[in-house]
Amino acid sequence: MHDPRTRVEERLAQHTWGALSSQGCVMGLDVGSYGLRAALVDLQHHTYTCLQRDITSKEPSAMMSEVIALGQQLLSEKHVPDGHLVRIGVGFNGPVDARAGKIIQSPRVAGWEDYPIADQVEEAFGAAALIDNDANLIALAEATFGVGQGKRDLFYLHLSSGVGGGLVLNGKLYHGAATMAGEIGHAVVGPFDPLRPDHMPRTLEEQVSIRGLMARATELGQSTNLLSDIFTDSVIGRQVVSETIDILAVRLSQIVALIDPEMIILGGIVARSGGQPFINGIQERMADFMRSLVERPVPVVHSVLGFESVAIGGVALVLESLTE
Repeated sequence: MHDPRTRVEERLAQHTWGALSSQGCVMGLDVGSYGLRAALVDLQHHTYTCLQRDITSKEPSAMMSEVIALGQQLLSEKHVPDGHLVRIGVGFNGPVDARAGKIIQSPRVAGWEDYPIADQVEEAFGAAALIDNDANLIALAEATFGVGQGKRDLFYLHLSSGVGGGLVLNGKLYHGAATMAGEIGHAVVGPFDPLRPDHMPRTLEEQVSIRGLMARATELGQSTNLLSDIFTDSVIGRQVVSETIDILAVRLSQIVALIDPEMIILGGIVARSGGQPFINGIQERMADFMRSLVERPVPVVHSVLGFESVAIGGVALVLESLTE
């Protein structure tokens, strides 16, 4: 996986973001399940630096203390004077109320309910803070600095322990009426059976997340707790991957019909494990499903910013706010 630093710094040198875009610094923080990250951008000198720290405790106050300490370490190492940090963008791996600056809940850890994360970050750093969920920030990061540069309309789908989506329309992150735009992982997939009215179809997340793929492999007779086993060349593995490709191709075809994006970007450990054959398979099946709808094929591509993408998205969120 490539270091995203060059991409970010080249874009910073080529573009300006509002009245404050030539002075001070902005920061992106990633409060995630797989580590904590802090990214710092110097708007005057067009430099980018990112630090990472493993999570030692998933208790909310402990995680916040650690990510704040990481950000303060970065400011100290880069000798950023007091008052030169303009704004901070924070990403969280769960649903948030971006407008209120609060976390709604964590899908895996208790204690985050209604957590005032923006207020805590602002108090710690003395700078305004913006928040969003991780999938939204990756979508914005890829549109601003990554593979989606130059695209005004794109959709990002994150395939990991959960399934999240982010939507960029007309060059801006789009949230919808209740900040749920793009969250197709929580929508059911498959027909409703009137003979079994109490049996709801499974959601996209239940089918194509890591747990969903392993559950399907188990149903077919291959019990495993390793994602790599599913993407090996076995009869059951090939069937699970083929089914997953079809499920995703149908859902993404519906996204294309609804919003007509210029590009679809896939990220997360499932997409990485499947590699280019997985991406190619989805692209080919989408062409089959959409033959009567559009002549222009919509490219389906891998995300390119890697493990720093949420922190970079926090930076992108701040830069977007400077233009408003």
